[in-house]
Amino acid sequence: MQEAIDKADTLIEALGWIRKFRDKTTVIKLGGSVLDNPDQLRHILLDILFMETVGLRPVVIHGGGARINAAMKEAGIQPNFVQGRRYTDAATLNIVERVLAEETNHYLADEFEKIGGRAMTLNFLSTPVLFGEKLTLRDAENQPIDLGFVGEVLRIDRLVIENLCYAGQVPFIPSMCLTDAGQKLNVNADTAATRLAVELNADKLVFLSDVPGVLRDPQDPDSLISSLNRNSAGEMMSSGQISGGMIPKIESCLDTLRQGVKKIHIIDGRIRHSLLLEVYTSSGVGTVITE
Repeated sequence: MQEAIDKADTLIEALGWIRKFRDKTTVIKLGGSVLDNPDQLRHILLDILFMETVGLRPVVIHGGGARINAAMKEAGIQPNFVQGRRYTDAATLNIVERVLAEETNHYLADEFEKIGGRAMTLNFLSTPVLFGEKLTLRDAENQPIDLGFVGEVLRIDRLVIENLCYAGQVPFIPSMCLTDAGQKLNVNADTAATRLAVELNADKLVFLSDVPGVLRDPQDPDSLISSLNRNSAGEMMSSGQISGGMIPKIESCLDTLRQGVKKIHIIDGRIRHSLLLEVYTSSGVGTVITE
C-alpha cells in the first residue's frame, strides 16, 4: 500500500508542472551516445511520448556525429573539424545526408511509433523545414574560413511544425538545412536547436546528451551546477569556474534566452527518465539556465 501511495504522491508532484506546461512547446536536441544505445534511447522516447500525451508539444531535432564518423571511416574519409564544425566537402555531405537526414531520422521516428507515439520525419525526402545559408567563420586575422557545405539556419517553416504538434504528432528534424537555391547544408545540431527554439517561441530548450550538465570541474560529475542565470553565469565565467569549451555554449544559451526562450536545460540522457525528472519534478537532474 505504501508503495502505491508513494507513486500517487509522485503523480501529484508532477500535476502542477503538467498543468503549467500544457500546450507549451519544448524543443529537444537529441545527440551524443544515447542515439546508439537502444535502452537509453527507448527511455528518452518514452519520456517524449509521456510529454506529448499530457499536453506538452515536443519538437525533436537531432544530430548523429558518431554514426557519421563511422560511415566516413567505412568510406575511407578522415573527419576534419574546424572551430567545432565538421568540414563538409561533397563526399562528406552525401554521407551526412544519408546517415543523418535519412537513416537516423527514420530510425528515431520508427522507434517512437513502436512504443505508441505518432511521429513525422521532416527531412529532404518528405518536408524540409530548416532554411539558411552557408556559414562563414573568421580566423584570428579576420580571414574567412572555408567549411565546405556547412550552413546556419536563418528561418524555419513554423506552420508545418505547429500543425503537426496541434495534431498530436511529434516532429523529428535532422540538423541540415536548405538554401534558397536548393543547396543542402550540414548544420551544427546545437545551433540549429537554438534557432528552432527561438523561431517557435518555445517555452523550453532541452539539450539531451551524455554530459550531466554544467560542471564546476569537468572531471567531477558531482560538481554539477543545478541552476544558472545571467548574473551567476557571468560571475562563474569571470572567476574561471566555467571555462574552456563550456563558455561558448553558455554564452549561446544566454543569447537564446534574450531572444525569448524562457528556460534552457542541459541534462544527461543516459540517466533513466532524465527528461521527465528534469521537466516534471521540483529538483531536476541537470542544469537549468534562466534569465
